[in-house]
Amino acid sequence: MDDLFSEVTRQSLRDGAPLAARMRPRTLDEFVGQHDVVGPGTVLRTAIENDALSSLILYGPAGCGKTSLARIIAGVTRSHFVELSAVSSGVKDVRASIDAARERLGLSEQRTIVFIDEIHRFNRSQQDALLHAVEERLIVLIGATTENPFFEVNAPLISRSRVVELHPLDDEDIRRIVTMAIEDRERGLPGSHTVDPEALERIVLTSGGDARSALTTLELAASVSSAGGDGRSAITVEAVAEATRTRALTYDKTGDTHYDVISAFIKSMRGSDPNAAVYWLARMVHGGEEPKFIARRMLIFASEDIGLADSQALLVAHAAVKAAEFIGWPECRINLAHAAIYLALAPKSNAVYRAIDDALLEVREGSMRAVPDHLRDRHRPGADSYPDYKYPHDHPGGRVVQQYLPDGLENRLFFTPEGSSSDDE
Repeated sequence: MDDLFSEVTRQSLRDGAPLAARMRPRTLDEFVGQHDVVGPGTVLRTAIENDALSSLILYGPAGCGKTSLARIIAGVTRSHFVELSAVSSGVKDVRASIDAARERLGLSEQRTIVFIDEIHRFNRSQQDALLHAVEERLIVLIGATTENPFFEVNAPLISRSRVVELHPLDDEDIRRIVTMAIEDRERGLPGSHTVDPEALERIVLTSGGDARSALTTLELAASVSSAGGDGRSAITVEAVAEATRTRALTYDKTGDTHYDVISAFIKSMRGSDPNAAVYWLARMVHGGEEPKFIARRMLIFASEDIGLADSQALLVAHAAVKAAEFIGWPECRINLAHAAIYLALAPKSNAVYRAIDDALLEVREGSMRAVPDHLRDRHRPGADSYPDYKYPHDHPGGRVVQQYLPDGLENRLFFTPEGSSSDDE
């Protein structure tokens, strides 16, 4: 009787589950995308199909299939499957799973797969609790994370696992997933629906490569669509627009996307492309990036990549920093765009950057060199014996030839003005 009620409860939960949950792929053949990772003939797919899997860290953005792949592995392999969430589980839960896995292996020789979602949320001690069990292959660990595991997961755990990077789904993958949800009468949309071609493309566009987001949008759009005379509900582009008013672009202010986008922004300015610079700036603005962070990076860029080719750039970038501090979002987006376009269009020279780094290299690795006597402080006792210092203002043009570098570096050039405004004139 308990089993009957349990099955009824599970069926009710399945029927009432969100569309994205109902449409999870059940087999590797149903899994859409990531062909280079789990496509036919790949090492990972072969290991899964042969039940010869080693521990994995699945790394990729939201909605790319990490959890779905873990559940498929559970269905394909002959291992017992345990699912934990790093948000709600702790060391006690991990140790209980390991103890149960040890007992299971001893009684039935069945291996255990432990899937930990958002494993990057485990602290170091929680991750350490997994080490011996993973090393002894008492369990096969499958961790899922949206953060770069080489920064967020313990090095010893990384060395005992294979890191598998998953990528955002492309437009064709999203289009296929949405179409499957419309056509699948068992798990897909309840009732009879059609989707206008323009509506389908809008769903693809707004998903940002996130299958979960696309299916959620489809489900919401279907809920506001009215049935026509033939009893079929047409999902229109207006219904999709009502369901989602902004594109769900992936942007994590502390993760890899944060570094990738700011890198693209800097490289676009360095490449003198104002259109690309404004686009990447808009991605950061849309994602809620800290404006002072963007402005500080432009301030660095002004000296590192423009320098003396246009010294005014440093003042423009500094003004952007002050605007970010004083004004904030949303108005300072205009100030930041002003500075970004100016920096992109400015002539470029990294002579200042190379000069200071070359000088630092000499200071760190070169010989210890004394200050020439004629440049030393003349107020100390015994300074009268120093050779005379030639005061530049006593000479025509305010310049005089004398040795300023230490002995042994008299002819060393740290600054070479290629690309500076003095060269261009």
